[in-house]
Amino acid sequence: MIIRVLLADDHPVFRKGLRGVLEEASDITVVAEAGNGDEALVLIREQRPDVIVLDLDMPDKDGIEVARAVRDEKLPAQAVLLTAHRSEALVNRALDSGVSGYVLKDGALTEIVDCVRAVHGGRPWVSAQLATVLLTRRDRAEKLADENSGLGSLTATERRVLTLVARGNTSREIGEELFISVRTVEHHRANIALKLGLKGSNALVKFAVAHRSELS
Repeated sequence: MIIRVLLADDHPVFRKGLRGVLEEASDITVVAEAGNGDEALVLIREQRPDVIVLDLDMPDKDGIEVARAVRDEKLPAQAVLLTAHRSEALVNRALDSGVSGYVLKDGALTEIVDCVRAVHGGRPWVSAQLATVLLTRRDRAEKLADENSGLGSLTATERRVLTLVARGNTSREIGEELFISVRTVEHHRANIALKLGLKGSNALVKFAVAHRSELS
């Protein structure tokens, strides 16, 4: 199977280098290139690539905004973010926005092929220098589960609803995402709050937002 990739970066020389590396792989082809976020979204909708490689700092829309739009529109593409930034907060923000791969630019030419193959296969991937960020994220999730045993009792649908609440989605938006009624969403929210021991009209939202990174 050939993996169809779209590249979006506002530096043509860097983009050309990435394209050359990717197309040396027999199982990857670059179907389109974009120089800004708006152009990238148009091409993603038209070309329907398997993987999109997005520069974080692009004109119009940055890489995270593009990845979020792709996720919200349910477009069939896995997103990889390219950046020089190493902060844990940014990595978490990217992952929470639907990014499956996170590659540091200074190692992109040697890592991008492995990353594209990984995310296309459904596996998250980050540059080796950022492995501690994923470990910290996992440790926080395990700690949260230990501290709140009710999380383990949530059904798959309830867990999904809780994740969408953490993203800031309304009940109507959650219903549209999961193809269920608003009334059913509200029923799930009530069950989740009961299982987690949360009381008060805003308690579930506060819990979800506070633990967004651990829940995703």
